Amino acid sequence: MSITKRFWVSLIFSLPMLAGMIGMLFGWTLPGGAWTQLILTTIVMLVSARPFWQSAWASFTKHHANMDTLVAIGTATAYIYSLYAMVTGQAVFFESAAFVTTFVLLGQVFEERMRNNSANAVEKLVNLQAKNAEVKRGDTFVKVPLDEVQKGDIVRVKPGQKVPVDGVITQGSSSVDESMVTGESLPVEKHVDDAVIGATVNETGTFLVKTSQVGQGTMLSQIVELVKKAQNSHAPIQKLTDKVSNIFVPAVLMLAIATFLVWNVFLGASFAESLIFAVSVVVIACPCALGLATPTALMVGTGRGAKMGILIKNGEVLEAVNDVDTVIFDKTGTLTAGKPKVTDVVGNQTQVVQIAASLEGASEHPLATAILDRAKHDQVTLSDPTDFRAIEGQGVTATVAGHTAFVGNEKLGANAQLSPALKQSLTQLQDEAKTVVLVGLDKTVIGLIAIQDAPKPTSKEAIADLKARGLKTIMLTGDNSRVANAVAKQVGIDTVIADVLPGQKADQVKQAQQNGRVAFVGDGINDAPALTTADVGIAMGSGTDIAIDSGGIVLVKNDLRDVDRALALSKKTFNRIKLNLFWAFVYNVLGIPVAAGVFFTLGFTLSPELAGLAMAFSSLSVVTSSVLLNRAKISAPRTQVA
Repeated sequence: MSITKRFWVSLIFSLPMLAGMIGMLFGWTLPGGAWTQLILTTIVMLVSARPFWQSAWASFTKHHANMDTLVAIGTATAYIYSLYAMVTGQAVFFESAAFVTTFVLLGQVFEERMRNNSANAVEKLVNLQAKNAEVKRGDTFVKVPLDEVQKGDIVRVKPGQKVPVDGVITQGSSSVDESMVTGESLPVEKHVDDAVIGATVNETGTFLVKTSQVGQGTMLSQIVELVKKAQNSHAPIQKLTDKVSNIFVPAVLMLAIATFLVWNVFLGASFAESLIFAVSVVVIACPCALGLATPTALMVGTGRGAKMGILIKNGEVLEAVNDVDTVIFDKTGTLTAGKPKVTDVVGNQTQVVQIAASLEGASEHPLATAILDRAKHDQVTLSDPTDFRAIEGQGVTATVAGHTAFVGNEKLGANAQLSPALKQSLTQLQDEAKTVVLVGLDKTVIGLIAIQDAPKPTSKEAIADLKARGLKTIMLTGDNSRVANAVAKQVGIDTVIADVLPGQKADQVKQAQQNGRVAFVGDGINDAPALTTADVGIAMGSGTDIAIDSGGIVLVKNDLRDVDRALALSKKTFNRIKLNLFWAFVYNVLGIPVAAGVFFTLGFTLSPELAGLAMAFSSLSVVTSSVLLNRAKISAPRTQVA
């Protein structure tokens, strides 16, 4: 039976006893007296309270104590004593057992509803998907159910329609509203070769999409799965809560026994009165709010992040972010646009471009793509190279028309002859923040190709936000120092580490970790080792491969400003966890003395049922605190102090 149904059963059968308690003030008693209370409470115990007893017994057999242990002991004590009192003709308090069960379940209903709301907020994304798609079959477009669309299908999307699949535009252009997936409020212009995301809305033009992902492989499905996993994960601080509970529960039981003995033996209270104080201690001390503190904040924080286009993969990331003092950035595709273009060709342009493009024909490196685009633009005829060899971090060599040719950086051309004029051009181009590729034949550099990958428009603002938080920023790149320093100067990076081979990035991260916690920001594919090595790996969204990104945080919008927002959201979520734990613990500490009767002479006491109600409201306060994360401002410190 669900928690909600158990709560309603408990509430319905407890209400007559509440009416009886109120009626006593006016001289009215519950028909049937103690027998009616016995029947009503027994139903509550068998239906609503039984799972508490089962959980407590299971923990006891494993030599552990949990939150259900306190609830089970409190209700069982009140119920069993009332049976004894009924037989011996003494006053009973069956209603205490029933009310405690009702109020504990009330707190759990609050928790369950919050969990469902958080889960539904993510699940609603799935419901935003189109139900069908116009797929090209032969020479016509046919409307088919979405589950019949296959990879490689051509899909037509008209104005106002939802994009049904993940894919790449092959014809047409439009503006697309991606806010439901990425959190980006403004429509994004889309043209041929641009990627589109399923469930986003086409606004203006008609375009054709070649399907790249369907079903569980789509970006939306991966986002939902990642958020679910994050919400079910545990932050390391949760282990502290579990340890506290293991110690706290036995301590409370011993305190309850001590309370009973003090009142009964030393203060001369009756057995029933002493027992009421003891049961109140057990009930008020139940650390339900303590158990809610971490998971509720984690669910709300990760859910809000998903709406912002920031995917936090697990609770461990939240805790690690709290101590980060250095942020390391990859250059290409992270600080820069990742779409380099050839700006200058020095030497015989046709020959230089032909050799370079012929050798780079099989490469997927962004610089190679830029060279091939230039060859296509210049309509240069390419040759078929032989003896092709790629040298990591340097370039490529091959044989072209009987000559040994190479294309690469200064390391690759270190042993080749470089004329003074070309050397001067090389230095000048590098000072202009351009990456220069050397093109050589038979150990002689015959020309240069300058390629520039401009910084993203948001990079300077993003770095400024991080520095305003007091964070140190580092750029890590395989590019030469002149280009790297020029880019760093444009965006405001503190430190530059250049000429780093891909396999050495993780080593540089380890070295930085000797001075504190490090976050690494990269594209999530080439930078996987560095992302994994860093205390916090932040992967820039790279199409639809979110699930395989090595980062603990994924920025869906590929906007560098989201690095600051991700750190801010993570810190706020973790700080909310700590706030929840503090108030939950303080509540128990303050409530126990009142329940134990320390302030009895001042008129402050707590009956078991009031203790149960107070505990329910404690849980509600923690849930409310977590939900308020949805309203917390996530902004740069230079405009709003976080």
